[in-house]
Formats: sequence, structure tokens, C-alpha cells
Amino acid sequence: MIPVTVARLGLDSTSKTYVVVLQERDGDRVLPIWIGRPEAESIAMQLGGVRPERPLTHDLCRAIITGLGATLRDVQVTRVHDGTYYAELHLVRGALPTVIDARPSDAIAIALRLDAPILVHASLMDGAAPDGQAPVRADDDALSAEQLQRHLEQLRPEDFGKFSL
Repeated sequence: MIPVTVARLGLDSTSKTYVVVLQERDGDRVLPIWIGRPEAESIAMQLGGVRPERPLTHDLCRAIITGLGATLRDVQVTRVHDGTYYAELHLVRGALPTVIDARPSDAIAIALRLDAPILVHASLMDGAAPDGQAPVRADDDALSAEQLQRHLEQLRPEDFGKFSL
């Protein structure tokens, strides 16, 4: 497992969906994971130090974990299947370890609230991307001709937005 940090959070202008970018702690490889808006907002609030008046869902999860006397040992992004990433919360209560299946976006939001490590399975960082593309690196700032061609071939008419002057 490779330790990562949340490097960026943004909006994919092509798909109009949010992306959380995980970067390996001691390297330049990154793993982008497309996530929903509520999870993106929850992650952004935590990263920005914004405290809501009332607890959000991920704050509630933190309260439940700590209220039950458990510790979030780490969060692990374990695999990808049919373009969907899977994660696990690894909890410890007393001497009893418990593993809970979770969406990566929820797991990341909870890990940030509990200052727990986020880990990614090495195969995901080594290029086992959902579409079989090569791994992305933090210093990649240009698409290769092949990547651009692949991207253009996958575009659908609805992917093009309306332009205004």
C-alpha cells in the first residue's frame, strides 16, 4: 500500500464531475478519482477548515467512530472494477479490527476528519487505471499524441458545451 495525500480537488470540465487527486507522499504519481458533488464539498470544507453549524454526514461518521471508542487506523483504496473504485475503512476498537467497505470519496472525507492515513494499492498507482491508460504523474502537463487521440475518440456530442462570446 502506498501512502497518499489529497493533492487537489477540482471539477472535470469535460464531464462536469468532481475529481479528487491523490498523490503519493514520497513521489510524483497521482490517482484521480471522480466523485459526487456532496462528497467533494465535504472534502473541500474539511481541507479549508470550514466548520458547519450542524454536523454533516462525514462529521457524524467521525462522531460514531470515536463515540464507540474506535480508532480509524487507515483508509485503503483497494481496487477498481468496471471503472468504479473501492475503498475500506480499517477500524480498531480495543484489540478488535474491523474492515468496512466504503466509497473512496466517503472514506477520504472521513480520514481527513480523523487525521487517518490514506493508502492506495500499488497496482492502482502503477497504471491499473479503469481505462487501461498509463499512470498519471504529477509533473505531466501535456497529453501525448496518443492520449489526445484516445480522449478525442471517446468524446460524445453531449460532451461539447455551448460556447458564448
